[in-house]
Amino acid sequence: MKRIVTFLMICLATTAIYAQDTYTQSGGEEFEEQALEITSEYNKHLYMNETQPALFQKKVVEFLISREKIKESYEGREMLERLTVLSEEETREMGDILTRMQLEKYREVKMQIQPIAVAEDN
Repeated sequence: MKRIVTFLMICLATTAIYAQDTYTQSGGEEFEEQALEITSEYNKHLYMNETQPALFQKKVVEFLISREKIKESYEGREMLERLTVLSEEETREMGDILTRMQLEKYREVKMQIQPIAVAEDN
């Protein structure tokens, strides 16, 4: 009986952990569609192999969710600074997915595909 109770508690804890995952929260389909379009656009320049697009797309979804949270929580220069830091982090993490040559090309085309807005000084 103890084993069954322990097993059920582990299952419930695991479910609770996944419920907190930003990837599985509502709005995921919208981010999935955006990520698919972004991945497709990058692939025109990067010529990814058969495994890279799925990994790339998943990473893009993660950062789209983070980007949206920043846009909802901050304004003006603070928002832009946080978006810039997030963009740099995204580039670093893409280095785990892309080859060195692909990463160089990714950096070249990133601002065309995923530009960061510019704040105007008042």
